[in-house]
Amino acid sequence: MDERQHRLDDLRQCGRITWIGDERGWIGRPEEIVDALACDGYQEYKREETRGGRRRAATGGVWQGLNVENGSVASAIWVNRAAGDAAIVFIDIDGTPLTGPERSDA
Repeated sequence: MDERQHRLDDLRQCGRITWIGDERGWIGRPEEIVDALACDGYQEYKREETRGGRRRAATGGVWQGLNVENGSVASAIWVNRAAGDAAIVFIDIDGTPLTGPERSDA
């Protein structure tokens, strides 16, 4: 296991994030994912949220962090879902998507 993904793996093992293969993304709370990346050494250098209008809730967002010790870059892009506070989150480490286990239905 890559040490940079230690906290994300903890979220996965605790059921806080779940891989959805059909969506090619994770279901979870963006704040928890961003916090996990920050705990793993990524310092925030970009964060934006998208809104459908001034007084509307955010529809999604992007976060990028840099690990100054090794130059690694982490990105999280999320799209909020209609129900609850879970979103579909796409996570990249150094440009490589972080994916979950593929299901094999026999």
